[in-house]
Amino acid sequence: MAITGEDVTLEDIFPISNDFAVVEVSSADELSFVGADTRVRLNFQDGELEVRLPFGSHSRLFLSEVNRAWSDVCKSPKEAPKFEWLHKYRKASKGQGGVKQTLAPLGTTHTRISQHKKTGNSLNTVSRSPVEGNKRVNSGGEFPRVESGPESQGKVKREGWDELKREGRDDLVRQSSHTASNKATMLAMPQFGLRDNLVRCELLKNEDIYTYLENFSFFLGTYNVNGQTPKEGLRPWLGSTSTPPDMYCVGFQELDLSKEAFFFNDTPKETEWMKAVSEGLHPDAKYALVKLVRLVGIMLLFYVRNEHAKHISEMEAETVGTGIMGRMGNKGAVAIRFRFHNSDICVVNSHLAAHIEEYERRNQDYKDICSRLLFHQHDPALAPLTIMKHDVVLWLGDLNYRLSDLDVDNVKDLIAKKDFEKLHSYDQLKRQIDEEAVFVGFVEGEICFLPTYKYDTGSDQWDTSEKCRVPAWCDRILWRGKNVRQLHYQSHMALKTSDHKPVSSLLEIGIKLVNEESYKKTFEEIVRSLDKMENECIPSVTLSSREFQFKDVKFMQHQAETLTLHNDGQVPCQFEFIQKLDEPTYCKPWLTANPAKGFIAQGGNMDIDLEVFVNRSTATELNAGRQKIEDILVLHLERGKDYFLSVSGNYLPSCFGSSIQTLCQLRDPIQEMPLETIRELTSSGDETRTLIIDKPLDIPKEIWQMVDHLYRNAPKQGELFQQPGRRSEFLEIRDCLDTGMPDSLPGSNHSVAEALLIFLDALPEPVVPFSLYQQCLECCSNTSQCKKVVSLLPQCHKNVFNYIAAFLRELLKHSTHNSLDVNILATIFAALLLRSPTKQDLAEKRKTQEFFQHFLVQDLS
Repeated sequence: MAITGEDVTLEDIFPISNDFAVVEVSSADELSFVGADTRVRLNFQDGELEVRLPFGSHSRLFLSEVNRAWSDVCKSPKEAPKFEWLHKYRKASKGQGGVKQTLAPLGTTHTRISQHKKTGNSLNTVSRSPVEGNKRVNSGGEFPRVESGPESQGKVKREGWDELKREGRDDLVRQSSHTASNKATMLAMPQFGLRDNLVRCELLKNEDIYTYLENFSFFLGTYNVNGQTPKEGLRPWLGSTSTPPDMYCVGFQELDLSKEAFFFNDTPKETEWMKAVSEGLHPDAKYALVKLVRLVGIMLLFYVRNEHAKHISEMEAETVGTGIMGRMGNKGAVAIRFRFHNSDICVVNSHLAAHIEEYERRNQDYKDICSRLLFHQHDPALAPLTIMKHDVVLWLGDLNYRLSDLDVDNVKDLIAKKDFEKLHSYDQLKRQIDEEAVFVGFVEGEICFLPTYKYDTGSDQWDTSEKCRVPAWCDRILWRGKNVRQLHYQSHMALKTSDHKPVSSLLEIGIKLVNEESYKKTFEEIVRSLDKMENECIPSVTLSSREFQFKDVKFMQHQAETLTLHNDGQVPCQFEFIQKLDEPTYCKPWLTANPAKGFIAQGGNMDIDLEVFVNRSTATELNAGRQKIEDILVLHLERGKDYFLSVSGNYLPSCFGSSIQTLCQLRDPIQEMPLETIRELTSSGDETRTLIIDKPLDIPKEIWQMVDHLYRNAPKQGELFQQPGRRSEFLEIRDCLDTGMPDSLPGSNHSVAEALLIFLDALPEPVVPFSLYQQCLECCSNTSQCKKVVSLLPQCHKNVFNYIAAFLRELLKHSTHNSLDVNILATIFAALLLRSPTKQDLAEKRKTQEFFQHFLVQDLS
């Protein structure tokens, strides 16, 4: 079913007027089966519409909403609305006669109600093809259907909007969607949500009874194209199987290495490579492009054979960046998840940190992707799905793990002997998997092909550049799940566009199909059992603890405690943490419960992680003592009682999240200062703040420490402010700044650089105060006016601005070594020094960069 406006097109609109009526037209056979779909006929102004509604609470809610809307019309003034506005949305092909339609089968149609502000109620009917309705994540527009075969090589069709106006239609589609909050409230109603969810829960437990396995072939491909455009056909790679695969999952990395792609996520190469893939698919089958998702240069395309498209549902796509500050998309992952028949599948395409010595950073990237990449379910009342919450996970990409403890000559000698088994023993990924540091539970097939990196572009020669990179298997494909068999795993040497070689794996996966008769029988038994249990039993759980203590919580350092729920009642139970009176959410912003809602089978257990994490949005209030690590959670059982949990702890103040003015008042590290002193500094406005020292510091000592460290150690450091540091090193740097120990900053140059960016990002008031932001935009093209705005900054803010700008100008003097330029530095630092008080659009972003560029040019006086 379609869920949001992006998933649907608007087919038609039918007025709910005084002559509106709903009549059930289900057959006797349909009515006799508990759980069958319901067919109803809607009679309206100039025709009728027959719809098939799926069994369950959504259909009951739909019919109740229709009835409520009709009741509202009956109560309205005597002069009935004429719905004249409908005519401009009606399809021309319908003419002036009556309308009689039958909607598409279950799974392709969803009907919803929207309120029109001026003309009364109307019924919106929206339909969605499982394939054609999907949209790109990072760019707009309808998605093409792609056919591959002898007669339609790479043909791209864009299916139109008929004769309807796009502008008006989009508005109405947006209006037709339920808001998440409304839908969550609806699902929480006992007569709707609980029973359907219990049925779903029991069906999942018993699915072995009514499902059977059938094998389907999945072609997985990964290719780091090094920013190149397609220069050769991809058929030797994508069409290398003897028979056409059922599915294609094709991943690219480094699709575009330009600054425009990096900073604005826009590239023409998306279309070029998509076309090359379409033309390279197996010629003996026709395929539909179901989804394309891209994050900067990481792109994933998902194709299915046309005959399988109708069995794809619950399609979602997400991205996560693991670049500098955990946001930049030059490294990270894109992923899709979908249901094929009765199996849930997730496909991840990732590009992890580079350089041979950075295997720990790669491990961290993997863990970040697993924890941060969440798929929101179609039912917003359900918790998001993680990557691992799927029957099968397919992971491909440039994982960037290298060969350790061998020099280039020894590696090439083993390659010449084709002793891949011995060579593989030096592979970093194999070692990390063996140590269970990453990819626990995943399987990789035997590697019997040459390392895929690094080649001279356009050849099969190993890297002959000055760096002479050691060959490595950077490009990998792994899987996790049952009933998976690998048929081949190979590289494709014929392709020479990039300094990498593409890799493919053909997997045969057992997919769960439903036996309809067994399903009906199981469903009926579950419903009868639930009827009996609901009448006899009340849900009950026992809790492992009701008090949770978090000691010495620090900025951006995760802490977790586990709450275990045991269902000791006689029925499955549904639990949820609910908000307290007059509070917007169920917990404080620094606290989360994972999962916050769910089901527990009779006699089952559920582990809930209570997680504390202080970030830039919560640190300021905790530093100032206006908030404490204290909260009460209310755990609610549907049809049962509430349980109260106490969460408490202490927060160690940090320079991260403290204001520039406060830090200029502190000569000693913040954690050496009495808490009362810190609270006194932050309790009043800047003008009335009491001076703790006679002469405040010109700039916060913490900024000086980080900038001075980089000035002395990193002016020629490559990829500075672009390559992320290590999280463990950031925590050491934070502790050093907050405690004064040790005397010098620990960690790599990249970790110190990232710490500086995080510090600027966490300032409660940016270096250029919010009050002057608009002036900066207005004068961004005039150097003298820009200088004038900076002269208006509070003295300590002005000092910080000039100090950072001077440091960055010094870095630009070494651009031949560090590869930095004015555009890169302006893009990174303008976003931190000139933060918008509201959401920033692309035009504003460009203006802030133009403003800051004036202070980076060498001839600035």
